[in-house]
Amino acid sequence: MPVAVAAMSHSPLLDLVDPGQETTDAVEGAFAAARAFVTDFDPELVVSFGPDHYNGFFYELMPPFCLGYEAVSIGDYGSEAGPLDVPTNLARELAESVLDHGVDLAVSLRMEVDHGAVQPLEILYGSITAKPVIPVFINSVAPPFTPLSRVRALGKAIGAHFEGTDKRVLFLASGGLSHDPPVPRIATATREQREFLLGGGRHLTPEARNDRQQRVISAAHAFAAGQADIMELAPEWDEAFLDIIERGELDRLDDWTPRWMTETAGNSSHEVRTWIAAYSALAASGPYHLDTRFYRPIKEFIAGFSVTTAVLD
Repeated sequence: MPVAVAAMSHSPLLDLVDPGQETTDAVEGAFAAARAFVTDFDPELVVSFGPDHYNGFFYELMPPFCLGYEAVSIGDYGSEAGPLDVPTNLARELAESVLDHGVDLAVSLRMEVDHGAVQPLEILYGSITAKPVIPVFINSVAPPFTPLSRVRALGKAIGAHFEGTDKRVLFLASGGLSHDPPVPRIATATREQREFLLGGGRHLTPEARNDRQQRVISAAHAFAAGQADIMELAPEWDEAFLDIIERGELDRLDDWTPRWMTETAGNSSHEVRTWIAAYSALAASGPYHLDTRFYRPIKEFIAGFSVTTAVLD
């Protein structure tokens, strides 16, 4: 079975905050290498593992995993809005296969996704409809979090489903690495924030959407200037994670507790769950090696920023 991985950090700030020309060139170089990789691989199907930032999923009902039979991008932070090209029958078959493998999985017949899910598609292909894609949501911002062993099980089940086919499948991961952006947390939320997290943040007006985005942009400027009250990036943690991914020692991540991850690398460090799922899906078919590996801590993006690609040995 021809399978591959492309995994990358995302940031709503990519085109909104300037990190300097040298960093911009380095990031663009990493994106260019990833584009060349996926162009050469030419997948017939993309399975996209992505988080959400209280745009499509809220505490009124927060599954650890959800697979979309249909999906639409809300178009936040200037990302492309509209339906994704989801092959519904293939998505349904995949969901049933994952459940047969003993992994509890929610499904959505009308999934809404944000920049966290679609930005890699835009970066790699220029459009969210360039390739057939099955979106898989992994809760990465809303505690409580499922153990990483279950994330690996999800990825393994998805990889096993495609093992007997000859379809070229790209497992695409979006998120991380260390970062702690100004996202409200249910444990400390005000009454207004709590209502937002419960579902009041769905389908914001253009004015409310712009206000939310401007707060994040302002936080990025303050963080880069050393004036924001959010956690610092954790480059050593990021590099340790990438080393584990590169060596294929994914079971070592089972000891990483959600609390330790939050305290060490920020609440949104849990977005590496998308990477763990994607690489577990690849590893289901055998040993792999990285084709490219890029990393840089970028305060202007409020992210330990990484791009990797991988194929089977």
